[in-house]
This record gives sequence, C-alpha cells and structure tokens, in this order.
Amino acid sequence: MIDTAVVPPLLNWYASAHRDLPWRRTRDPYCIWVSEIMLQQTRVEAVRAYYARFMETLPDVQALAAADEQTCLKLWEGLGYYSRVRNLHRAAVVVCRDYGGALPDSYAELMRLPGIGDYTAGAIASIAFGERVPAVDGNVLRVITRLTGDSRPITDQKVRADLRTQTAAIVPEGQAGTFNQAMMELGATVCVPNGAPRCECCPLVQHCEAYRCGTALSLPVKAEKKPRRIEPRTVFLLYSGGKIALHRRPPKGLLGGMWELPSAEGALAPEQAVHQLEAWGLEAEQLCPRADAKHIFTHIEWHMTGYYAVCKTPADGFEWVLPSELRETYALPSAFRPFLEVPG
Repeated sequence: MIDTAVVPPLLNWYASAHRDLPWRRTRDPYCIWVSEIMLQQTRVEAVRAYYARFMETLPDVQALAAADEQTCLKLWEGLGYYSRVRNLHRAAVVVCRDYGGALPDSYAELMRLPGIGDYTAGAIASIAFGERVPAVDGNVLRVITRLTGDSRPITDQKVRADLRTQTAAIVPEGQAGTFNQAMMELGATVCVPNGAPRCECCPLVQHCEAYRCGTALSLPVKAEKKPRRIEPRTVFLLYSGGKIALHRRPPKGLLGGMWELPSAEGALAPEQAVHQLEAWGLEAEQLCPRADAKHIFTHIEWHMTGYYAVCKTPADGFEWVLPSELRETYALPSAFRPFLEVPG
C-alpha cells in the first residue's frame, strides 16, 4: 500500500517545482477538459500551440458544439488520434443539450460523456471541481509501482484497478486537484519513462521501495506488446487543373472519415502506378516517383511509396481542391505530409 506520508513532501515539491502550463492557470472546466484530451498520448510541448489555437477559435463548450466536424479536425491536424477530437465535439453537443451548456461537476456524470474515461473524468472532477477522486494515468502508474515496488503487470486491468484504489485512499481532502497534478508532474519530470529516473531530485525518494531495492528501471512491468503490423502503401499526389485530389477514408477503422491523398495497398512499381491511375479513371501526363516514407500508428506501421502525377482531367470519386483550400480548410493526417511538396 502507498504510505500517506508521501502526501506532504509531494505537495510541497509541486508548489515550487511545477511547470507553468496555460491550462494550469485556470479552473475553467472546459479548458481543463480540452487540455486533458489533447495530452492523451501526446507530449506537453506538442500540445501547447494546438491548445492555444483551439481555445482561440473555440473558446467555450457552446462554440465547440456549434462548430462543424471539419473545423474541429483542422484544428487538430497533425496532433493525431483524431477520434479524440470527434468525441470532444460529440460530448460538447451532449453537454449543451443535456446539461445546459455546463460541464457536469462530478466524476460519475463526466464518465457518461463520449471520450471521457476513468483518468480524464478524475482529472476534470478533481482539478476543476475539487472532487476527492484520483486521476491515474501512465505517469501516475509509474510513480505508484516504483513507490511500492509493485512488480505486477500494469497492463492487467485488475492490477490497474487496485492501484487506482490505493491512490484514491491517499488523495487529500480539499487538495485533490493539486495532488493529482503533483503525481502527474512527478511522473513526467522526475520519475520519467524511457530512461533512468531522476531520483536525486525526487521528493519521495525516502519513501520509494524501488529506489531502496535498485529496481526502478524494471518498473512498471508491462506485458509484452505484439509487434506492429507492417502495411505497404502507395500514396499519390494528384494534380489536375491546378487542383489536388483528396479521398475520404471509410467512416470506421484507421483514420476513419479523414481526408487523405489517394492511396492504394502495396508498394507499386511505376507501371503498376499507371494501372492504378487508369483504374481510377485518370490519365497521367507526368508521373514522378517520390521518396519513400514511414508512419507509425499504435498497432500498424505504414511503409509508403509515393508518386506525383499531373493528370489530363479530374476523375469522379475524388474531391479536387485548391492548394489554398487544403491549407486552410481540409484536415490531412500527418502520415501524408511527406508527399505534399510538389517536386521542382
């Protein structure tokens, strides 16, 4: 079990050592919600600019609910995991319809909203509303397992539930939000992943079982991941009449409903690329190979071959847009960015 003696030194450390982040300067539930969704599986430094732009364009839940999906996706462009912003938008609509435009103020009600799970509900409820609930993310799991020397696999849901229960028991009354942020901050900046923890800077080192036993680098324990599936693809930057061809992906599955540069399965040789264009009803006046690229998703890795093609006439089945429209309106996943530049 976690010793409650860790709470005072943790809070004292956080008071002077925490990073100055824009979403920490407010208790506005909407701002905290947006930041927590953006920070899922994403580095803080990558989120800063996105957060500022998103809040400037959609400053409150009413503005988010009223926005169209394409606007939301464009604001999220390049941040990845696009289901996050789709659920954010869906949840805003629910909040305006069912909660009078105010984010619900309890963990239980927050859990009812699309895209909000246990961690996010705990973070919003504690930071924005002061509810005495834990917010246990990957950073916090790492801190807890090292503090207690727990070698059980955190990929096991029963283990995660037990660690959450242990954390809930030491959340201090009246300081839940500060405590949760302190735990997250400690895991992000001191008890770090992917390398040696900075034990010399840790306010909890005297309470840490992993430090005492020299086992910090082996914790937390995770079940071995399955290797990513490799998928060869061929991506086309197609021009016709000064416009670029876009294709909308199926609504379900990887990058569901997103716009993409037209692509085909497999690594196509030039003659195969010509046949693919013909199958789409296109005739290329110019076809140029592009440098290969790779993009990693959570469980899939695309190995991409690219072509630039100038086509005589546009074909049905694509959205043909001006380059300015692509820059300003259409959200394109970062996987396709390496192929956007027109060869000189």
